[in-house]
Amino acid sequence: MRAINFIIGSLGSGKTRLALRLAEELPDGVFLGLGRLQRAPEVTEQRLKADQALRGRVESTLAWLAEEGAEISDALRSLVVELEDEAAGVLVIDMIEQGLDEAAQRALIAHLRRRGPLARSLFATTRSCALLDLAAVGPDELILLCPANHSPPTVVAPYPGAPGYEAVATCLASPEVRARTEGMVATGAVPGR
Repeated sequence: MRAINFIIGSLGSGKTRLALRLAEELPDGVFLGLGRLQRAPEVTEQRLKADQALRGRVESTLAWLAEEGAEISDALRSLVVELEDEAAGVLVIDMIEQGLDEAAQRALIAHLRRRGPLARSLFATTRSCALLDLAAVGPDELILLCPANHSPPTVVAPYPGAPGYEAVATCLASPEVRARTEGMVATGAVPGR
């Protein structure tokens, strides 16, 4: 387990299922699903009113992200609240990029990397090349590939020619492309039948 652990795979490969299982099995694991985007901003604000130390950390992080070019949205604010909550254990986030534009994604990964190797571990499913830039993966990061054939997940080294590298690279897309497939779910149904 590293400071940042990416879970990647094609649609229907089992990324979310693996993320849920990790949250169940890891000590004090917390799963943050796509439902986080439906939470009203008032819920986030109530949490911040109840915990002034959390509010300070969140405001500091949001200010840093804004300086790095991120547009502060409800989705980003909600995510930062979870990231800065020191009471939580290992955080497992499904589709971390959901609701974030490219600038926010790039600022977010820069923030996560600057936390260093001793930071609380984070697992995140993603298909965004803005978050998982294979050329920028550092020693405190791990890539887990959920193969399309539902074989067990494998660790993939972030360099061309490594087993699984090409599969990971083909799963990644730019935020613009990801926006076109947002909300799609693989069902196994065959069109026209």
